[in-house]
Amino acid sequence: MRLTILLTAIAVWASHVALAEDVMIENFESQPEARWQFIADTVMGGVSTGRVEFVHGEGDAYARMTGRVSTANNGGFIQFRMELPRALPQDAVGLRLVVYGNDQRYFVHLRTGGTLMPWQYYQAGFDATKEWSEVRLPFKAFKPSSRFLRRTPKPEAIKSIGVVAFGRDHQAEIGVREVSYY
Repeated sequence: MRLTILLTAIAVWASHVALAEDVMIENFESQPEARWQFIADTVMGGVSTGRVEFVHGEGDAYARMTGRVSTANNGGFIQFRMELPRALPQDAVGLRLVVYGNDQRYFVHLRTGGTLMPWQYYQAGFDATKEWSEVRLPFKAFKPSSRFLRRTPKPEAIKSIGVVAFGRDHQAEIGVREVSYY
């Protein structure tokens, strides 16, 4: 009987966790240009080029980053990044994005209080198809860029979120309609 009660309690808890609602961080509707900045490898001598624009129309709002990523001159990235206005809760499991792209691989970079140097971050990749789709990235999927960082970022330590075209020569085009955590 105790085992049945315990298993029922676990099942109820698990269904609650599985059905937990996403909590919106950004929907790009109200002045996103005040929160997001475009950064390219040119800050470190690279030659990648690009831009981010904020699109509003037909009931839709999103950020669209385009550009050319070049690994020449030790470069290789363009990104748009947002500093979080407040810490995420400890029990957050991961990030959810709604994206489209040009059938290329893109990344989310997280910075925490422990990522002191500009080249330190936590990274998780995803594919952005030509149709809007949902991407879920659990925090345990984020890998540190340096062995001096923790293995997994703590949600409450995350300071910024960046959407990044990275690591190889290619033409980038990615749109992001929503960023939330779950």
